[in-house]
Amino acid sequence: MTYAITQTCCNDATCVAVCPVNCIHPTPQERAFGSTEMLYVDPRSCIDCGACADACPVDAIFPVDGLPEGQREYAAINAAYYADREPGPAGPGPNFHHWDAPSFERSLPSDFGPIRVAVVGTGPAGMYAAEDLLLHTNAEVTLVDRLPVTGGLVRYGVAPDHPSTRKVGDTFARFHTHPRVRMHLGVEIGKDITAAELAAHHDAVIYAVGACADRRIGIPGEELPGSIPAASFVAWYNAHPESAPDAFELSSPRVVVAGNGNVALDVARILVTDPAALAGTDIADHALAALRASKVREVVVLGRRGPEHAAYSTSELLALKRLPGVELVVDDHDPRTGGAIDGAAGGGRAAVLRGVRRERTDLTGEPGPGRRIVLRFHAAPVRVLGDRGVRAVRVSDGRDESEIHAGTLLRAVGYRGLPVAGLPFDEATGTVPHERGRVTGMPGTYVVGWIKRGPSGGIGANRACAAETVGTLLSDAVAGRLTAPRASPREFRRLARSRNRQVIDAKGLAAIERAELARGRAGGRPRVRFGTVPELVAAARGGRPRASG
Repeated sequence: MTYAITQTCCNDATCVAVCPVNCIHPTPQERAFGSTEMLYVDPRSCIDCGACADACPVDAIFPVDGLPEGQREYAAINAAYYADREPGPAGPGPNFHHWDAPSFERSLPSDFGPIRVAVVGTGPAGMYAAEDLLLHTNAEVTLVDRLPVTGGLVRYGVAPDHPSTRKVGDTFARFHTHPRVRMHLGVEIGKDITAAELAAHHDAVIYAVGACADRRIGIPGEELPGSIPAASFVAWYNAHPESAPDAFELSSPRVVVAGNGNVALDVARILVTDPAALAGTDIADHALAALRASKVREVVVLGRRGPEHAAYSTSELLALKRLPGVELVVDDHDPRTGGAIDGAAGGGRAAVLRGVRRERTDLTGEPGPGRRIVLRFHAAPVRVLGDRGVRAVRVSDGRDESEIHAGTLLRAVGYRGLPVAGLPFDEATGTVPHERGRVTGMPGTYVVGWIKRGPSGGIGANRACAAETVGTLLSDAVAGRLTAPRASPREFRRLARSRNRQVIDAKGLAAIERAELARGRAGGRPRVRFGTVPELVAAARGGRPRASG
């Protein structure tokens, strides 16, 4: 028997580190690492020890003969990855590893003293950096976040029907109460505290603020009411405190989603999933109520190119094929689509669409009964039509144009970083200029995650990204290039609380966690989230929010 990695793989390579026989690839040392959708277990060399399954932070690894229903195709997917690959050489010894020449990327002197590092942002990028510092150095870490809770992308970006993916948050949560961690939540750098003030209280500062703005399509009519960034919809159904509960009106029978990435599939799936199934998740209460009353019956997902070039992962597409009560259809308006599917290699994304019904869909009238998702490839949006709101989306296949009648357009064409007050910013890339994580022209200041490399890569990609940044920071520390803080951690705490009376620490965060879990138990759900800042602050203090005047 062998093990197989499944849909929720986060790609952070924790499993690679514990595998005794080197049967999981690509490893972080291999060129393909970071470019494959997931990691794969080689069935020829797996010895059924289960170490990878025990270590996996997102419960993505199962014995092949114990794969859950709906995940059984991952046995073949794992095996197919190795079909044309020769097994690597095995050296002697009980672990059968082929070891490279010894390499020591970091070398800290024995008298390396404790440094104080602030990490701004508590999503995966920031927490991987904090984890690296806490596990491998004697650094003291200050966690800062503008929101009253931690999590970033894990809490507010992962779809609620993917609970296993969110379990990576449990790995990070163990560091929230670490004895060398101080937490200041609800503090915004550039508003409550300046970047210079933060730097004055620390040896170094790592910014892990992500890329929270949406990219524009750049077509006429994009600003019409009803044309909405998919990122805003994701924030809404995840109870982001900056998203109003009544932000979305699901009154249009057909919704168009522009984009072909995982976010596009997430929003399409949530729109047509049976609300009874979502009631067993931690989706926002207001979103669940709106979806129960929703009139949406059809979601059309637009891809500029063919199915072989789609940006979504194979695992997310497979999940659409298994969605109960929802029909998946490939629009057959362009012969290139069918040709790509029929001629696709076995492991390609287009090949996954074999067996999915293909038809020339009429997208100008009312959708038929039932719920369905239509994948329309070779369809680039060129104009949004309407007077007071979206009425239709005009698309082009490169030769002809046609209209899709819909009252809502969700734009899922990517994210973009925003300028960070006090830091340089590259408008063209939406990132902070840096060299291996060191901010250009600002000694002691570093970046990690999407604000460093742009909005690419999932949760696990941040681990290697953080390792590079932390490595650069430690090299600077050893070389004496950091400036010692001019004030104590207690003085920083006083400064933060003097600027914002609603700062939340680790004890307050734990109180929020207990309160949300208790609300979930009362409603037969895993968790019921607080969706506003006053609710979160009140929960942190063990009370109810004050009425606003």
